[in-house]
Amino acid sequence: MNIILLGYMGCGKSSIGRDLASKLEMECLDLDQYIEAREKKSINKIFEENGEIYFRKKENEYLKMVLETYTNTIISLGGGTPCFAGNLELIKSRKDAKSVYLKTSLQELVTRLFTEKHKRPLISHVNSQEDLKDFIRKHLFERSFYYNQAEYIISTDDKEVEEIATEIQAVLF
Repeated sequence: MNIILLGYMGCGKSSIGRDLASKLEMECLDLDQYIEAREKKSINKIFEENGEIYFRKKENEYLKMVLETYTNTIISLGGGTPCFAGNLELIKSRKDAKSVYLKTSLQELVTRLFTEKHKRPLISHVNSQEDLKDFIRKHLFERSFYYNQAEYIISTDDKEVEEIATEIQAVLF
């Protein structure tokens, strides 16, 4: 079985995925890192040189590839992955996968993301915490429809990575 982690950027998908994989003795795959390795450039560079539409098409191709190739793997998606190109339907159609939404509050996301916005192409242009809050609020409104279709929803606020991984393990097994 694959366990697919989804949620907004900054919710902890990658770090929780690594911890959960270690606990469950499973492989761990970060879809953004997989894309970067395949494309031989960073997500930032892909957005900069080819645009978001190109990136979303590639993201869909690589997601299909990963779902067909990997088993017994924790797969951490990019924040927008479930919202484009029928990716959520693809994930939900898999009998060998469980999806988990790592739900994080607006304020917690702003706090986590503001200091690392230069690493995130969608928010690198945002200049203040208030503008970032408005940006994330709009995105969460648009994306919540997709995120909330995950089989399991785990709140990440005020919890350590290990605690969240243990909670996921408890609801899945």
